[in-house]
Amino acid sequence: MTTTQLGPATVTLVGDLPAVGSTAPEFSLVDPQLGDVTRDPSVRTVLNIFPSVDTGVCAASVRRFNELAASLPDTQVVNVSMDLPFAMGRFCGAEGIEAVAVGSAFRSSFGDDYGVRLTDGGFAGLFARAVVVVDADGTVLHSQLVPQIGDEPDYDAAVASLGA
Repeated sequence: MTTTQLGPATVTLVGDLPAVGSTAPEFSLVDPQLGDVTRDPSVRTVLNIFPSVDTGVCAASVRRFNELAASLPDTQVVNVSMDLPFAMGRFCGAEGIEAVAVGSAFRSSFGDDYGVRLTDGGFAGLFARAVVVVDADGTVLHSQLVPQIGDEPDYDAAVASLGA
């Protein structure tokens, strides 16, 4: 079983992140207008996965990936959590977040398919903090489970995996 840290506690994930070189699972998430968010096979995809946009570090990662998205041609950035799509939409509207997509996994198997759903601890049912970068053909280029949920992901490594 894969684990990560939530403060001083070790928490367990339902599985493992997709490995670099493997084929990323397909996904269907819900956008703030209740439409579908899926991987666009014509571009690369950065999945910024986190527990809830209502926490400071999660909000910071959405803001940072929104800034980075402008310099990532042929790349979609999707922020993924269990937050309701309306909450994600309110956050993005209030913050002026427009260069990235948000997708709620509240009615999908994303957390299990990507191995990020926490099975115990105070955040059980939410997602660990992770970044998965997928090439247009579906191949995983980068996969990072952040060791401490309270820390930001390695943005530079994610961007470098795109050759940017």
